[in-house]
Amino acid sequence: MIKSNRIETIDILRGLVMVIMALDHTRDYFHYGAFFSDPTDLETTTPILFFTRFITHYCAPVFILLAGTSAFLYGSKKKKQELFKFLFSRGIWLIFLEIFLNNLLWKFDITYSVVILQVIWAIGLTMVILSFLIFLNTKLLLLIGSLIIAGHNALDNIVMQGNSVESILWYALHQQNGTTIGGQVVVFAYPILPWLGVMILGYCLGQLYLPDCDTEKRKQWLLKIGLAATILFFIIRGINIYGDLVHWTVQETTTKTILSFFKITKYPPSLAYILITLGPSLLFLYAIESVKNKITDFMIVFGRVPLFYYFLHIFVIHMLAIIGILIFGGDWKNMIITQAGFNNPSLKDYGYSLFTVYLVWIFVITLLYFPCKSYMVYKSKNKDKWWLSYL
Repeated sequence: MIKSNRIETIDILRGLVMVIMALDHTRDYFHYGAFFSDPTDLETTTPILFFTRFITHYCAPVFILLAGTSAFLYGSKKKKQELFKFLFSRGIWLIFLEIFLNNLLWKFDITYSVVILQVIWAIGLTMVILSFLIFLNTKLLLLIGSLIIAGHNALDNIVMQGNSVESILWYALHQQNGTTIGGQVVVFAYPILPWLGVMILGYCLGQLYLPDCDTEKRKQWLLKIGLAATILFFIIRGINIYGDLVHWTVQETTTKTILSFFKITKYPPSLAYILITLGPSLLFLYAIESVKNKITDFMIVFGRVPLFYYFLHIFVIHMLAIIGILIFGGDWKNMIITQAGFNNPSLKDYGYSLFTVYLVWIFVITLLYFPCKSYMVYKSKNKDKWWLSYL
């Protein structure tokens, strides 16, 4: 493993969730009926399909939390003005990449008939906002982040329609929806308000990873916060009054009732969603503080080149889906996802078993390991190249 002054536990967790993320995206392109069904639909799902989707809920929250932590650690060696410039410019850059590169890789639609704003957009925009917030006191930031996460579900009943300026702003902030802006169809898949809370808390978490922070003190805080968040999830979800847009209900079987309990809202991420994803994630950071083996070394490779990995894995999975269609005599053009293509009837009978999805996922991760490791080594040997911090 290449020696680095980066904090390995952060890279391990980031790498782990990115490996898991590839499972979800492989399912998107390969599982039977994925284009027309919801893996959390209690009427059609199975326990293994449901939890295949559920485990990937950890990806976006951890990704954004650690983006905030990394921002703090980067800024701990810089002046505030330098950190402001970096966060603002990198945030704008990520929004640009979301619109023009990520949309192309996901859909292969060179006409950009529909622009979907996903997790890279959310990271970019929250990073831009964070660039202004870093001048506030850390305790005030912690309060702001906590209030956003705890209180945003009180806004669930505010629903907008149409493409007025107020509606578009609300879609961007808190209501997943699509609209037309200047003739362009835009889908706000990741409303950013709760993600901003996660980004802010991630920035505050960076305090625990400063060189002068005692290891045992950090572990104690990770354990306390992680346990508190996880327990609070079960309390809030159990009370079933506040904390998620959709309440769980007693079903005809115990299994379905359990699935209903864990069917939490991601768009935008509810309080329950954030608690059950970030709580165990902080416990994971606590548990691996002193762990180092071949598995952690494997995860570090992906964790140190997150943006490179993200775009590469989407491209590879999409290309493999096209190759799969060609092998079995289908029409590869069905994998060019235009606005009309989302309702392409030819895709109703497309797809493979969940077992095949897992096999393709393992192949994708194995394949991506080598270019990611090469890029990680290149970055480590070229730290003087400023542009690498944007890639």
